[in-house]
Amino acid sequence: MVRLSGASVIQNLKLTHSPRACVLDLDGTLVDTLGDFEMALAAMLRQLGRAPLPRAAIACMVGKGSEHLVEAALQATQPAQAGDADPALFDRAWQLYQDAYGPINGRHSHVYPGVVDGLRALRARGLPLAVLTNKPRAHALVLLAAKRLDGYFSQVFGGDSFARKKPDPLPLLQTCRALGTPPAATLMIGDSSNDAAAARAAGCPVALLSYGYNHGQPVDEVDADGCFDSLPDLAAALARASLIESGPA
Repeated sequence: MVRLSGASVIQNLKLTHSPRACVLDLDGTLVDTLGDFEMALAAMLRQLGRAPLPRAAIACMVGKGSEHLVEAALQATQPAQAGDADPALFDRAWQLYQDAYGPINGRHSHVYPGVVDGLRALRARGLPLAVLTNKPRAHALVLLAAKRLDGYFSQVFGGDSFARKKPDPLPLLQTCRALGTPPAATLMIGDSSNDAAAARAAGCPVALLSYGYNHGQPVDEVDADGCFDSLPDLAAALARASLIESGPA
């Protein structure tokens, strides 16, 4: 994917108007939460008699929900002589992870540079904002409040808010419904192929931020409508596109 100018982001989507709302991912988009994941997984694995995982390995596992993260961690640390996956082991690991993650949620994470300015710029354009993450909603609400980001969003949905998670389009379609905007006029902003696939399936335009996780793969190879190095860059591109769309005064 070629990095696009603000005008191209809109014109290549063949929209007749600028986005009327934005839906943002959380982990890897608004907040770098690898530290939280690292600490919680280390506590879980320690209780299971396993060695902790390096942060780089965890980064490749993030984005598909907490259940996937725990399962991936178990697979990565499985002893060579182990047989088939044990459902009871996952159940125990899941509870250990939840017990560890709750108390440290937000303590080892930080808001990415430019996020607050970018959110302010989007809000200044009158765009309603929602968070759609595969993280459990309760954890998302705590994290957003801890980082003082909760006031920017009218809606927050997690991986347990709907019957399916991203990249299935259902959560994004339901979020559009909650915002009161059609998918074609709702911009998905994320950091990974998971976000892009959900947007494509839902019929939403999608822009990605280059600094997130994306399962360890280059984000500029993902099928998206634009890739930006910061949220303010994206907000500025939308502003430029709006000026081009409206034409000279």
